[in-house]
Formats: sequence, structure tokens, C-alpha cells
Amino acid sequence: MMTRSGFDLQKLTSNFVFRRVLKALFTIWLVTTIIFVLIRLMPGNPVDILVEDLILQGKTQEEARQRAAQLLNLPLDQPIATQYVTYLGNLLRGDLGKSYRSNGVTVSSIIAQRLPWTVFSVGLSLFISFFIGMGLGMIAAYRRNTLLDHIITNICAALDAIPPNLVAVLLILLLVITFKVMKFPQMRGGFTPGLKPGFTLKYILDVLGHWAIPGIVYILATVGSWMLVMKSSTVSVMGEDYVTVARARGLPDSRILTAYVARNARLPLFTRLALSIATVVGGSLLIEFIFTYPGIGLQLSSALYQRDYPVMQGIFLVTTIAVVFATFIADFAYGWIDPRIRVAGAQND
Repeated sequence: MMTRSGFDLQKLTSNFVFRRVLKALFTIWLVTTIIFVLIRLMPGNPVDILVEDLILQGKTQEEARQRAAQLLNLPLDQPIATQYVTYLGNLLRGDLGKSYRSNGVTVSSIIAQRLPWTVFSVGLSLFISFFIGMGLGMIAAYRRNTLLDHIITNICAALDAIPPNLVAVLLILLLVITFKVMKFPQMRGGFTPGLKPGFTLKYILDVLGHWAIPGIVYILATVGSWMLVMKSSTVSVMGEDYVTVARARGLPDSRILTAYVARNARLPLFTRLALSIATVVGGSLLIEFIFTYPGIGLQLSSALYQRDYPVMQGIFLVTTIAVVFATFIADFAYGWIDPRIRVAGAQND
């Protein structure tokens, strides 16, 4: 089908998708290769780390090395090129390998066990902070230069500047040390030890209770960014001619805000939201470490310390795929919402 401007939209759309898919696959391969090399350039290796741990447990140097050799039968003496080819071959078959430190447990099963916790914790917090931030941004923009605008903007700007791990420490100090409304063990883990997992009200409420503090940390650490972006976008849209015309026609402010301003102001947030959703897979290493939350971030911190190469590679691979896929979806969705983006992108490619 040809448009008035002479472009075949179907062909352009197909070209747009095809090129994005090729770029996505190339990006995944490139990042996977870089990570494969970088983790092997880290100081120490799985054997050295295990030997150190065994020595701390009271083993002699010789006993520790013999025990490590028995536990870890690793191909680390092979050339890195050989290891890389073997890794790619296994990867193409869908085999992420087995953990060096978990008695041969597959990396896929480890990720499958840990990922739902991170997706639940970070994902729920992300959507809550997104909608709160979007609402506050619209309010601040519509009431700009008022006391309410200054209060909201300054608070959100301060929250956006504070690192999430510092927010976590401040919450622990306030709730545990200062006001003593909670005990620190109540904040740790995904659920109370000894409680049988299942789709029961008791278990669900317990999981939500353990999510609450890490969830509040995620929300406080991200809501400021959403608010500031939404405010800037809303202020920009409110200066457009069609908003001025709508006001001249006598439309009520609520109608202008919802039908004209909000619908267009939230468009720039699509890509940002898609990329933020992708970071859910990676989780927050420091937050999960502080609260011992059983997610991907905590597993990654353990794998980094132990130099568990297969687990590290698997988590980084899943995170990379999530980011690339989210970016692809964001590009396609944004181009579908605004055809000018799709056509311009196809022409530039």
C-alpha cells in the first residue's frame, strides 16, 4: 500500500522490524562475548576462592587444594578461545551450564528459582512508583510555580539524588534503631523461616510483609525520577498550540489535562518504562544483599564472590536479553504509536 508521500508503509514496517531484530541479536552476542572475557580477567578464580574458604574453615593449604581439586573439576587450564567456543556451542543448545559451587545444579534451575522473587519485588515496586511519579509530575506541572509544585519537586529531586542503598540504610536506622517499630530479622528474607510455601493467605501476607521494606526502598529511590520526567514532559505539552486552542474553546481543565495533556505527555515515558522493566531481571544487587532477599541480585553477589562463572554468565545473559528485548519492544511500540518515528527510522536505516 502506497501513501501519498510515496512510501510503502508495510515494507517500511517490515524493514524496521528486521533491522531491529538483527541489531538485537548482534547486541546480545557482543555483550555475551565481552562478559565472558571480563569475568575471566577478574582477580582470582573459582579454585583460589574455594581454597581460601576451606583454609578459613581450618584446612591446611595442602588439604584445601586437594579438596578444591576434588570438588571443582574445571576446564580452567584450557585456552580461553576453547572455553569460549564450548560455551557458545552449549548456549546455542539452550544449555547455560552448571554451577561450580552448587554441586552441579544447573544455572537454568538457579535462575528459575531466583527470578520470580526479583520480578515480584522490583516489578511491583516499579509500577507503583511509576504511577505515583506520573501523577505527581502532572500535578506539579499543572500547579507549577505554586507552593505545592515547589514541595513536590524539591522532595522528588532529593529522593532522586539519594542512592537506593543509602535509602535502605536510613529506613533501617529509622524503623529499627530510632523508632523501634520493627526488628531487623523481620526485614530479611523472602518469608519467615519455617513457614510452608503455598497459595495460602498466611503465606501471601507473610511474603508481602517481607517485601514491604525493600519495596518502599525501591519506590522511594525511583519515584523522584518518574515525577521529574513527567513534569518536564507535561510542561512541554502544555505549551503546544492545540492545548491553547482547547482552552480558548472553553474546555474544562480536567478535560484538557486528561484528553490532551496527559495522553501526549506520557509518550516519552514509554521507552524509559520499557528499559526500567528490563532492569527488573537484574534486580538490585545491593538492596537484595542488605535485606537477604532471595532474588537474582543476591544470587549474583554470591556468584561474584565465589567466581561461579556459569551462574554469572547466565544472569548477565538473561539481563542482557531482557534489556535488548525491552528496547526492541519500546522502539516498535513507540513507532506504532507515532508513525513518524517508524518512517524516519526506516529511512535512516
